[in-house]
Amino acid sequence: MWQPSRSHRSIIKTDALIEGVHFTRDAMSAAEVGYRALAANLSDVAAKGARPVLMTIAFGISPETDEVWIRDFYRGMAALAESTGTAIAGGDLVRAPVITISITIIGEVRSTNCKLRSGARVGDVIAVTGPLGASRAGLAVALEHRDASALPQASRALAAFRTPTPRLREGRWLAASSNVHAMMDLSDGLSTDLARMARLSRCGAVVENVPIDPAAVEIAAAIGDDPIDYALNGGEDYELLAAIDARAFPYLAKRFAARFGKPLLRVGRFVSDEGVRIVDGGSERILESRGWDHLRRSPPGDANRLA
Repeated sequence: MWQPSRSHRSIIKTDALIEGVHFTRDAMSAAEVGYRALAANLSDVAAKGARPVLMTIAFGISPETDEVWIRDFYRGMAALAESTGTAIAGGDLVRAPVITISITIIGEVRSTNCKLRSGARVGDVIAVTGPLGASRAGLAVALEHRDASALPQASRALAAFRTPTPRLREGRWLAASSNVHAMMDLSDGLSTDLARMARLSRCGAVVENVPIDPAAVEIAAAIGDDPIDYALNGGEDYELLAAIDARAFPYLAKRFAARFGKPLLRVGRFVSDEGVRIVDGGSERILESRGWDHLRRSPPGDANRLA
């Protein structure tokens, strides 16, 4: 965050995507790669309650990448940029062993509205802006179980994986409320991102309900996977995770549903004891962080990355 004036803050975000780690051409088109790369950055802007303004892109092109793929990539990115009011201001082109995409995006938010990850308070409700696990289900259909593409929920899952919707409108709306104490986007999985928010807020968390997307339920059941695992550890759902004052939550959730036509989903609560636990069969157990962590050599869970 940068504060250029007393009343406003600039949100400056950089995110990189590497071919073979974050995407593969076997799983999505060039246009979908471009769209998804920008969506991942916009999701972080949304988590701060900010409005995107402009972006630059450093684009590494592998030797076998042709002009048709490059133009389609930019078309996909430009379509999302136009629909969200984000200007593509420029960037750089370089030769690289594989496709590499590094986007820097700038957003603006009022100082009073800007939300951090570190503001959760003991007693706050843990809430998310939508059900989880659909993106991980889409990855399964795209790469591992293409025979599942005939399932009724397959198209929903593939869309969640290839062209996720950054929750910009929801983020600005939630950020305007003083009863929302913290916010971040769910890019690395609920189990991992919730632990980060709790740790930075110097409190703990208890997960009482895991909202699972219907696409995750159907596809996981069809291929023998656990849909709860998709929702907790799959990652890249790009919903928003929020800490909300418990007394204000019912009213805020009612207004959210009226505004966006979908529920604000209660996941659990923040508590004084450190660590993250989940209610399982009437008792609590430790919830291991099994989402994506770039510093782990071998991620233990089903984090929604390719390598």
